Amino acid sequence: MKSSARVRALFALVVIAVSVYIAAMVPIRLGLDLRGGTQIVLETRSTETVEAGGEATDRTLEVLRGRIDALGVAEPTIVRSGDNRIIVELPGVQDPRQAAEVLGRTAQLTVHPVLGPGDATGPDDPLPKGERVLADEAGERLHLAPAALTGEDVEDAEAAFDQQGAAGWLVTVDFKDDRGWAKLTGEAACHPAGDPQRRVAIVLDDKIISSPQVDPSVACGAGITGGSTQITGSFTSDESRELALLISGGALPVPVETVEQRTVGPTLGAEAIESSAWAAVVGTALTAVFIIVVYRLMGLLATLALACYGVISYAALAALGATLTLPGLAGFVLTIGMAVDANVLVFERAREEYAKRKRPSSRSALTAGFKGAFSAIADSNITTLIAAALLFLLASGPVKGFGVTLAIGVLASMISALVITRVLAEFAVARGWVHRRPKITGLASIGRVRAYLTRRDPQLMRRPRRWLAVSVLVLVVTGAGILVRGLNFGVEFTGGRLIEYSTGSTVDPDRARAALADAGFPQAVVQSSGDNRLTVRTEELGNAEAVEVAEAIGEVGGGAEKVRDELIGPSLGDELRRNALIALGLALGAQLVYLAFRFRWMFGTAAVSTLAHDVVILTGIFAWLGKPIDGVFLAALLTVIGYSVNDSVVVFDRVRELWGRDPKASLAQSTNRAVLQTLPRTVNTGIGVIFILVALAVLGGDSLTDFALALLIGIGVGTYSSVLTASPLAIELDAHGSGRGGGGRGGAGRGRGRGSRDRGGSRSGKSGDGESSVRTRTDTSGE
Repeated sequence: MKSSARVRALFALVVIAVSVYIAAMVPIRLGLDLRGGTQIVLETRSTETVEAGGEATDRTLEVLRGRIDALGVAEPTIVRSGDNRIIVELPGVQDPRQAAEVLGRTAQLTVHPVLGPGDATGPDDPLPKGERVLADEAGERLHLAPAALTGEDVEDAEAAFDQQGAAGWLVTVDFKDDRGWAKLTGEAACHPAGDPQRRVAIVLDDKIISSPQVDPSVACGAGITGGSTQITGSFTSDESRELALLISGGALPVPVETVEQRTVGPTLGAEAIESSAWAAVVGTALTAVFIIVVYRLMGLLATLALACYGVISYAALAALGATLTLPGLAGFVLTIGMAVDANVLVFERAREEYAKRKRPSSRSALTAGFKGAFSAIADSNITTLIAAALLFLLASGPVKGFGVTLAIGVLASMISALVITRVLAEFAVARGWVHRRPKITGLASIGRVRAYLTRRDPQLMRRPRRWLAVSVLVLVVTGAGILVRGLNFGVEFTGGRLIEYSTGSTVDPDRARAALADAGFPQAVVQSSGDNRLTVRTEELGNAEAVEVAEAIGEVGGGAEKVRDELIGPSLGDELRRNALIALGLALGAQLVYLAFRFRWMFGTAAVSTLAHDVVILTGIFAWLGKPIDGVFLAALLTVIGYSVNDSVVVFDRVRELWGRDPKASLAQSTNRAVLQTLPRTVNTGIGVIFILVALAVLGGDSLTDFALALLIGIGVGTYSSVLTASPLAIELDAHGSGRGGGGRGGAGRGRGRGSRDRGGSRSGKSGDGESSVRTRTDTSGE
């Protein structure tokens, strides 16, 4: 065994051993959409005196942390996101009303002397600085002096039940310094009983929560000593504890606004895990059977490497502390299909090498296969990583987890295919019994698809404009859906609230819509989302109103259980929609820059133009179908972009290699050969991914159906366009660049920088050193 092979084997063993250890010892963190709970995103707002920057947000976060701890939620998470956002995760919390109210209240506590009744002051009359007129608990207007005490003067607050008196639940407040409280109550005691000025007003968030009268036993000027008082009222136990929590927790430095709120029931999360697990098992099993049938021993070894890939990906997620969300789980399943791609590239290249050698051997063909396929594998995975990075940076909520899982899956698939599969395959082909039976490896035959193409030798690129005309026709028909039907933007991009209920019996959406209209929600959009499930979508809906909606649905459905709840503020909806467009533009631009750098401008332009073609077609089909355009669709769209460019990269990588070997051949001839040589890989990879996606669509549950459908459509369109749109477009661009035009004849022009040929084959135009250097770099990278 060579030293390089020993290093690979040792590296593979270390990676697998470490991954198994981490997978066994470190539990993976599930997102709230899988384990159930509530996520609230708060955004701090600036005031006249305080700027809502990073420092104010940090102070706000610490106050909120104290409030959350007092709520008694198990394993809560609270982190800052950016300069002015705070993400709060509350596992197990299904009714977010109390949590949202407690977190959203600024808890600005002030204690005021009462100057008299507020009736004498008109609503438009100016008041001296600090004075205000507010209604007390009974609705009586009181004229309040500037605050004598604030929340910063409070030492502690505690809820208690009055065992001896009839006050019921009350809140005891302890002040840090009793002199301020004694002075305030002493001045109030100088007024006769029943006079409003004998009262003290306790104000929380511009609302009088208590305005007790100083007891007649308190002497004028003496006041209440001891630095403690009791706030009484018609409190329940929960209300008194919440009030004590707000007072003792302190005031928020700046106001906060709920811009996003998601709630997932535990049953939906458990169903998602089970259905996704079944989809992974079935999809992987079908893919494994397929590659074993096609590649025999090599397919079996690739299946073992796929199992290692799963362990490595899981361990990486656990080690990084990444949160596994439902879209992330779907991404984990999807990258299994992508991991197959690298193995197929290597095996198909090895088959070619075996077929063209005079004295072939499985070992030499395999080595040449890994060497020849490396550049295509690297380029295609880098383009997918670009899409994953954009998802992580610009997406929101669970979709961000899809970007993390996709990136980890791509890196793990490269280790699986280029290291583990290679170690296993090289060990196998070195065995004597395998060497004597080369057909068992699956490399000694070129396969049925390649044999058919070799026998027929179709000239697909003879008339490239015909393929472009077909693409334009499909583009126009599907793109018309965007103009005719319009885009059904999800609540993520428009703002509003979407709640999904599980009802006791099947309910007709029209009946539920009528019930909601009677309850005061005529604008609510009601749709059926599976057996005994309804989704209700409205523009604006508070937590109290959501309870009324649930009651109305429960009346017509024989009970209603909330399984999913998403609230997106209008400002966040605008931001997410803007980020989606930015992500799409950056994805196309980044692919163009990378492909132009790795290949040539015409290849990069052709590939990116094809990606835009795929985006419009997929979006148009969803428009015709009336499917939602939301964050999950964006994840699918960016994945399709990464996957589609993979196919184009594989073809263009082979074109570059063939062009370097035979510079005199026309681009159309080189492209036709490249398409025919790489088509078996495209077919086999596509079948493997289709197994995974069909399993996701059928077994992945309602939450993943649209995601899997978008990927199935996108990958089908992308496979076609990468071969029959990108390649003809590159030929046309090359012909146009050379000034010849007439790509319909095969695009004999060579493009600028490479010169052109006359009929005798002599070269003219720009060549020389620049041309030589381009060819040298092409030969090296192609091999």
